[in-house]
Amino acid sequence: MSLALPFKKYDRKGLSVTIECLKMPNCDRDTTDWAMNLLSSNMKTLYEDSNWGWKEREKREELTDDRALMLVAREDGGNPVGFVHFRFDMDFDDEIIYCYEIQLMEDVRRKGLGKFLIQILEILAYQTRMKKVMMTVFKHNKEANSFFVDQLKYVVDGTSPSVFDPMNPEDYDYEILSKPIKAKKTAAEKTE
Repeated sequence: MSLALPFKKYDRKGLSVTIECLKMPNCDRDTTDWAMNLLSSNMKTLYEDSNWGWKEREKREELTDDRALMLVAREDGGNPVGFVHFRFDMDFDDEIIYCYEIQLMEDVRRKGLGKFLIQILEILAYQTRMKKVMMTVFKHNKEANSFFVDQLKYVVDGTSPSVFDPMNPEDYDYEILSKPIKAKKTAAEKTE
């Protein structure tokens, strides 16, 4: 899947990167290993503090699944500095994009790159007529909750445990967040 030209480059706040979209079966081993190491560095403690625990083999299988895609942000020298791991999926009867991971190296955070990468997912969802973009976020990951809910205006999805099992919130240490995507009008709808 190729990205439109305006979304292949991010050059703001002292950060200059190119963005590429990779299908995981075509992703080289060095990039996959780098992504797994960054994921482990950023998230292992949060997983260990959850009911899920850290299961590296399962995370690698999820990351490298044939259905997975990855947006990779690379500095001008080619070194990766961040990625978004996602899939086109179904949520009950709705076609969606599910964001499994967004991970940035420490030195590129708070420069707008994460927001830019999520906006690319939202545009991909719009272009492909998906109903929404979704992700799972640990309740104890205050930084991620602030980013998605406060900054990007994601909301707790109707499939989140706090909605479908509100009597037992202590049983769940995560929320499922989503943002509806306005439907793209078809050519017939535009002429009406």
